[in-house]
Amino acid sequence: MKLMDYGLAPIDFNHPAATDGKAQSGLSRRGFAMTSLASGFASASSRVLAQAIATDSKGLVAGEVSITVADGKIPAYRAMPAGPGKFPVLLVVQEIFGVHEHIKDMCRRYAKMGYYAIAPELFARQGDVSKMTDIPSILAQVVSKVPDAQVCADLDATLVFARGSGHADAKRTGLVGYCWGGRTAWVYARHNGNLNAAVAYYGLLEGLKAPDLRPQDPIDFAHEIKVPVLGLYSGIDAFVKQETIAKMRGLINKGGSGSEIVVFPNVDHGFNADYRPSYDKAAATYAQKLAIDWFRKHRV
Repeated sequence: MKLMDYGLAPIDFNHPAATDGKAQSGLSRRGFAMTSLASGFASASSRVLAQAIATDSKGLVAGEVSITVADGKIPAYRAMPAGPGKFPVLLVVQEIFGVHEHIKDMCRRYAKMGYYAIAPELFARQGDVSKMTDIPSILAQVVSKVPDAQVCADLDATLVFARGSGHADAKRTGLVGYCWGGRTAWVYARHNGNLNAAVAYYGLLEGLKAPDLRPQDPIDFAHEIKVPVLGLYSGIDAFVKQETIAKMRGLINKGGSGSEIVVFPNVDHGFNADYRPSYDKAAATYAQKLAIDWFRKHRV
């Protein structure tokens, strides 16, 4: 199934469509558009299919928390086992739809496997994407305005929060990111060399550079990455070309981080998103196994 089959034409991430400017104008006194997480699925994520997985919170401590960052506080969703102990930390990084129900569910899934899983809302300053009704608006008004430096600083602060909770094993930290978060996985792996491992689901590898905001794409610094990153990519992805993936493979091999890329040949971008038509159960199931094995291999 290709993107065009379910109404998602390839998007120019550098020049998203102009919008009428009605959404996301109000900021709080601290300059934040979001001070709490939205409920449910993002409006722009199209219809939510019956196949969407709903993971319960039985045996977990799960819910919204507030993280102190350099210029205020951002909301986050955290899930961890309810029992005593310190658990490996997993940063869960959102798609372009923010920390909506799918990302919360991913946190609960990882918590069921024994992780302290936490997803900070990394768009909190730029806008509330949960109420926006189309992808071009999300890209133009919010995603395109989020600086890599801000994202890395917020993820640093999230790790500080986790370690200060008394429930996190500070020596075992990983990151998993989806779509926009998949690109962030590569960016943060370069930023934080103390990360044990990362997993990047179909994150863009090039084409997002912008002065001051995103000075480099992952393909520009791939050889500098020292953290082992597992890239999980699609074979018919309109956003990430196969020749780009091949080039990225060569660069990470030169870098010596032990990073790898796996391509699922007949699936599209978003194959893990079980609430959307792009979902492929077989690929998502196998990718999840690869991700868990990767984290365990690298002591996360």
